[in-house]
Amino acid sequence: MRHFIRPAVALLFLLTLLTGVLYPLVITGLAQVLFPHQANGSLVVRDGRPAGSALVGQAFDDSRYFWGRPSATSPFPYNAAASAASNLGPSNPELLKAVRERIAALHAADPDNRQPVPVDLVTTSGSGLDPHISPAAALYQVPRVAKARGLDEGVVRGLVLAHERQRNFGFLGEPVVPVLELNMALEALR
Repeated sequence: MRHFIRPAVALLFLLTLLTGVLYPLVITGLAQVLFPHQANGSLVVRDGRPAGSALVGQAFDDSRYFWGRPSATSPFPYNAAASAASNLGPSNPELLKAVRERIAALHAADPDNRQPVPVDLVTTSGSGLDPHISPAAALYQVPRVAKARGLDEGVVRGLVLAHERQRNFGFLGEPVVPVLELNMALEALR
């Protein structure tokens, strides 16, 4: 029996060392050398300090800022430790109720805006952490942000268009606007 246990324990120790220690150290080292920005969380830095991540949205609810896509994470919005969707299907009355409440909140924040509300401003993403909104969602918010900041709408619209990112490789995904970077650009206008 001993001649079976000893090799099994030795193999367990060897594979634990190899796959649990050496492999992660090598991969972490390669990531730090080849992709340091991504390996360290894709941090967005402002004045030498991290302002957030380019990969995780943040909750903005002040009228002076662009608002991101709603988050379904709990116990607070954009909780990266609890990435999750709402799991509410299109026929679920709770989804309809949540969408109506979000539309009402958008109209309350900007009662003069009668444009159709873009869908990504009232529905959550699959991860609940989406840091981007569509160009239509950003342009929808231009009048509110411009009015709250006392800026010309053309200036704010120009910021949105300057921060719009096109499809990856010209054909993957949809054009997006990174909310954190757009709001940082607004702050830089002061």
